Amino acid sequence: MAKKGFAHLHVHTEYSMLDGAARLSDLFTHTRELGMDSIATSDHGFLFGAFDFWRQAKANDVKPIIGVEAYLTPGTHRSDRSRVRWGDGSRDDVSGGGAYTHMTMWAETTEGMHNLFRASSIASLEGQLYKPRMDREVLQTYSKGLIATTGCPSGEIQTRLRLGQYQEAVAAAAEFRDIFGKGNFYCEVMDHGLSIEKNVAADLMRLAKELDLPFVATNDLHYTKHEDYNAHAALLCVQSGSTLEDPNRFKFDADNFYLRSPEEMYSIFGDVPGACENTLEIAERCNVEFNTKANYMPNFPVPEGESEESWFVKEVEAGLHYRFPNGIPDEVRKQANYEVEVITSMGFPGYFLVVADFINWAKRNNIRVGPGRGSGAGSMVAYAMRITELNPLRHELIFERFLNPDRVSMPDFDVDFDDRRRPEVIHYVTEKYGEDKVAQIVTFGTIKAKQALKDASRVMGYPYSVGERLTKAMPPDVMGKNIALANVYNKDDKRYAEAGDLRELIETDDVSGKVFKTAQGLEGLKRQWGVHAAGVIMSSEVLTEVIPVMRREADGQVITQFDYPTCEGLGLIKMDFLGLRNLTIISDAIENIKANRNFDLDLETLELSDKASYELLARGDTLGVFQLDGGPMRSLLKLMEPEEFEHISAVLALYRPGPMGANSHTNYALRKNGKQEITAIHPELEEPLSDILGTTYGLIVYQEQVMAIAQKVANYTLGEADLLRRAMGKKKKAELDKQYATFHDGMISNGYSEGAVKALWDILLPFSDYAFNKAHTAAYGLVSYWTAYLKAHYPQEYMAALLTSVGDNKDKLAMYLNECHRMGITVLPPDVNESELTFAPVGDDIRFGMGAVRNVGANVVDGMIAARNEKGRYESFSDFLQKVPLSVCNKRTIDSLIKAGAFDDLGHTRRSLALMHEEAIDAAVSVKRKEAAGQFDLFGSLGMGEELGEDLSVSVPDVPEWERRDKLNFERDMLGLYVSDHPLRGLERALSDASSTSIHDIMEEESHIKDGEFVTIAGMLTGVSRRIAKSSGNQYATAELEDPSGVTITVMFFARTYETVGGVLADDLICSVRGRVQRRDDGSVNISAQELTILELTEDGRTGPVTIAIPEYRATESNLVHLRDVLLDHRGSTDVRLALRGREKEQLVLLEAKLRVEPNPSLFGEIKTIFGPGCIRR
Repeated sequence: MAKKGFAHLHVHTEYSMLDGAARLSDLFTHTRELGMDSIATSDHGFLFGAFDFWRQAKANDVKPIIGVEAYLTPGTHRSDRSRVRWGDGSRDDVSGGGAYTHMTMWAETTEGMHNLFRASSIASLEGQLYKPRMDREVLQTYSKGLIATTGCPSGEIQTRLRLGQYQEAVAAAAEFRDIFGKGNFYCEVMDHGLSIEKNVAADLMRLAKELDLPFVATNDLHYTKHEDYNAHAALLCVQSGSTLEDPNRFKFDADNFYLRSPEEMYSIFGDVPGACENTLEIAERCNVEFNTKANYMPNFPVPEGESEESWFVKEVEAGLHYRFPNGIPDEVRKQANYEVEVITSMGFPGYFLVVADFINWAKRNNIRVGPGRGSGAGSMVAYAMRITELNPLRHELIFERFLNPDRVSMPDFDVDFDDRRRPEVIHYVTEKYGEDKVAQIVTFGTIKAKQALKDASRVMGYPYSVGERLTKAMPPDVMGKNIALANVYNKDDKRYAEAGDLRELIETDDVSGKVFKTAQGLEGLKRQWGVHAAGVIMSSEVLTEVIPVMRREADGQVITQFDYPTCEGLGLIKMDFLGLRNLTIISDAIENIKANRNFDLDLETLELSDKASYELLARGDTLGVFQLDGGPMRSLLKLMEPEEFEHISAVLALYRPGPMGANSHTNYALRKNGKQEITAIHPELEEPLSDILGTTYGLIVYQEQVMAIAQKVANYTLGEADLLRRAMGKKKKAELDKQYATFHDGMISNGYSEGAVKALWDILLPFSDYAFNKAHTAAYGLVSYWTAYLKAHYPQEYMAALLTSVGDNKDKLAMYLNECHRMGITVLPPDVNESELTFAPVGDDIRFGMGAVRNVGANVVDGMIAARNEKGRYESFSDFLQKVPLSVCNKRTIDSLIKAGAFDDLGHTRRSLALMHEEAIDAAVSVKRKEAAGQFDLFGSLGMGEELGEDLSVSVPDVPEWERRDKLNFERDMLGLYVSDHPLRGLERALSDASSTSIHDIMEEESHIKDGEFVTIAGMLTGVSRRIAKSSGNQYATAELEDPSGVTITVMFFARTYETVGGVLADDLICSVRGRVQRRDDGSVNISAQELTILELTEDGRTGPVTIAIPEYRATESNLVHLRDVLLDHRGSTDVRLALRGREKEQLVLLEAKLRVEPNPSLFGEIKTIFGPGCIRR
């Protein structure tokens, strides 16, 4: 008897991101194993995976059926956001609290699939209420080519039946049958053993017979195999933030939502007429195709009488004259003509016109654009059209690396813009080409190996440390990638040997083994969708005619439902609009130069030979210079001593894991300075390759060099050489063997020996792994050069821009403030007369921006600056209150400005203004309100010798300033860090002597200090917080340790250490801490303290704290009250601490600030009369 067939039509793949755990590769493999040859996708609401499903199904010889489990409005219009109740509002009522029902539907034809795209798009664009909802109108408009069903238990038909509303259910089913057409609307039956299904089964059968609806059997598939149930349960917990032990967690009430065999399905539904057979009928009917040969290049609007091609030729010609005003050199003309021919033959003139248009629009609107990015800088046409800023011939960049005539592929310009103004450029292209033809691009976040381990540990109810321990046992990341959990036990994986520690932990620790198994089920699943950081799709057609789109609820942004490789595969063009913070810094620096020196600097016309810039690089003074500010990079620059632009390009190419692993970066530096001999790859190749490798001292650094070598010695065209480079990178043996034969024959025909061929191939092959794209390093090297030039020649203006850019990162702000200090630039506190909103150069100094002060908004700063510009400098506090608008007169704002030092130059102490500002503001507000009502002008006496208003009589008291420590603490509270001074200033050497390393060395991105290393750091504690651990009930503490540079690190004092030092922990304590460095996977770093030593140092060179050592039994209430009185009689600024000696340990307790003393013999004598002669330790 022939085996019965079946097709699963209700399938939630990994693209149903809330609850789908069926990986496509596993799904198709298992479908074939079970003897089925077709399967559908019906993900929730969206068609994210439609193309991927179709492509992979075809590759696995499985027929793909494209569908969706759509959300429908409960009879309302899609724009109507009201909730609908058909019953009592219980769980049996309309899903989503009355927002939507479900319906399964599939595309019968390609036209039907595109109708599905349109309907899904409109559901999101116009019908979103928790979910993207279609309504009857959408179904009627786009029903052609679609097959639909009554749906699952959450569908409208079953919901009506569950509520006992049989006639309403019949009416709805009849309406849907009429919409889709007889024979296109099925009665869907499911059986997972759930009461919600059984309770309506009889009525559903009755309804189907009454309306003559054919049955179709489905299994609500959410994972591939029965044993995947546990991984699916874990995924539900990951997505809902719960644990497997939580009885109220989001869970499925059965374990049979898997790919059942045809035999199982027939055993369940064999008695339902045609239910299983109809799955095959539907599968037979459904035939869809994606057009992977289409081209939807956006149409550029050209002048009348011109085509895109003719206008492109004219624009290139005009650009060449712009770039070469003194005449176009022959080699430039030749290259440009060649490129124009290639570009027009490939049909890409419109692409170049579109890109050049929005780049030049940005430049005309003073939006800074990067000089180029990626391989596009190799094009002379791009240089002529001002898309890029580097002459490719001068820098030996290769056009074929960008656009290869032997391999037709879409060009791809990645364009950098000033980070703040990038949205303006996207808005421009959206307006120009049409909102319905431009969209941002979806991305899909997958659960990576380390995250899977952490997620599994959490959902299984284990502490964070369990997941952390497993991730620490994994091999280190290489080029940002780690071994897959699936390959930890795969002996064929190239990183198998490195995973020994992880395997040992899994095998020796039962909990780790369980977590690992669960994590394997989670790894690789889709977690959530996001939006591509830079990519924008632009089309000549309305996008919904090609792909489905959606709207992000948060901001209304239209986004594709397909990721960008899918979009490109379907003929859509992706443009990358990247925001580069360093371009923002450069823009600000140039504005600062104009404001501070009244000079317009044009970076684009700079020669690349400035001596001071290269001297700065050679000194390694590159903190804050684009791509060159890491510690190891600065060391490499010192070794290399760059002297020309080529050296910048090379260092950027070499400072990456591949070349550094081969020590190429050091070899280059040594050869450049004559400290290492330059050896030829082979004697026969020394002269032929001298032109190509001469600039890199015999080393292969760039991909372009690989291409040039193949062209010169093996007769490759540059197009063929690009294919060789790609083959070497992919390492596919069949392709490599083919390329080697061509390479070998070419070299032999040119008279080279077998030895020379082998020597060169053996060098080229590994180098192709990490040889870098010179077009990219040269273009980005230009930004590095510009920032180095600005730092060398306009240090105040550049550092002010740099400080502004990191204003929200306290540690980087502190680091760059310290760099200003090293450079001899004074960073002054904010000042109401000189500060702008952001950091600003003032002569040879930099002034803190008022916008950085806590509680001071941009509108308040604008008000102060406008009043200052209109009415002149503020001469005193009362003059300030008189001139500023009412919006500035806010007590909290003025208090913050006082404590930040913004009124220091007006002749009053911060403390005196803090005592009286509230009264003064009340009076000023009253006067300003009366004036606004037209009652009187602002005049009268404020008691400061100035006229403000007759009702005001507030004077500034003459009181001394706060103590230095208090003054600085207020300043830090308002600005986030110390500016006018630092409590540790003057103690730098002593603190350095007490440390094994600096906090900066631990915190920097490329730190040489590894996780788990022991270090000793010294500085001052701030933000001390005592806590109790939930699991153990033990006390512990956290604090920030700050060093003189202002950089901080979190220090954790856990149980044992806390027992010893807990009593002495206090803000402003100057100490050293020895502990273990802990690096988290999220990039955070802290120190787990083992020891704390209080340093006998205080600011201003004063003596250290007074320590009073007493046995515990002497610490009676009467003795301590007596001690307090003595200390209050000798008030000063030196800390006092008690060393309480018990039988087994000594505990240090730091006394509160009001008990600080002025050490003197009289004080010590009085203390000794209380506790005995040996109680004082100095």
